[in-house]
Amino acid sequence: MHAFIDWILLTVNGWGYPGIFILMALESTVLPIPSELVLIPAGYLAYQGQMNLPLILLSSTFGSLAGALINYGFALWVGRPFLERYGSYFFVRPALLHKTDAFFARHGAISTFTGRLIPGIRHLISLPAGLCRMSIATFAAYTTLGAGLWSVVLTVLGYVIGGNEALLQENLPLVTAAVLVFVALTLLVYVLWRQREEAA
Repeated sequence: MHAFIDWILLTVNGWGYPGIFILMALESTVLPIPSELVLIPAGYLAYQGQMNLPLILLSSTFGSLAGALINYGFALWVGRPFLERYGSYFFVRPALLHKTDAFFARHGAISTFTGRLIPGIRHLISLPAGLCRMSIATFAAYTTLGAGLWSVVLTVLGYVIGGNEALLQENLPLVTAAVLVFVALTLLVYVLWRQREEAA
């Protein structure tokens, strides 16, 4: 594990912006590399003047989008036909697919945005979006928004306190909790807005 972490740190430092792009793309697809191990060191390198903060954010955000689009495409072109043909063998009947389609048609945007901010969910949210044939333009827009916000949070954290490992370990759980509270408040506002819209 230590060798793997050392490899990530060397990649961030040695590969620069392409390395950030590739690692964040992997984080959104088959290899859920913790984005904290990529962006916090990158933020600290920006603090030291070795990297450019806006370029880090661009590389990270579009790397996340690229990886998410790979998952989306796989779910759309492989997963959806498979479930339509063999889903009943896995207790996924057409009625369930239709209900999921309807859910994503109404709530896909907010689900994609908030999903990008939740640890353990951010690299999986692309799959149901692809399975439900969510509009690729909407998917890309809200993935970019969520991934960009998460990139800002971690990179700024690395920029501000990345050089103090003890302070970083102390504050990282608080940052994660704050992001989850933000997600909960966002969902609450969304639910209230939908209820008001339906009542009008």
